[in-house]
Amino acid sequence: MWNGLPVIRKEIAVSMINDYGLNQKETAEKLDITPAAVCQYLSKKRGRPHIFNKIILSEIKLSAKNIIENGNGYIIPETCRICKLVKKSTEHDLFNKI
Repeated sequence: MWNGLPVIRKEIAVSMINDYGLNQKETAEKLDITPAAVCQYLSKKRGRPHIFNKIILSEIKLSAKNIIENGNGYIIPETCRICKLVKKSTEHDLFNKI
């Protein structure tokens, strides 16, 4: 999952911005990362593969909401929850390296 963690964090950051209207600085604060890291996620310089699995994406959106509402103490539990879902997934189109 070491390769998958940056992708999951990227997708959570993108959800916070696109689905919940946070800006890059707010997203960085919620995820306890730097604004530069968020910028790299958005510009596809970090966390390059993309998740296409709709169930995983909906769970990532829920994770973003939980972190926004409950604080950054939820980052690790939510990331672990998504990792477990990814691990259980048998779909071949989960990640696309483009």
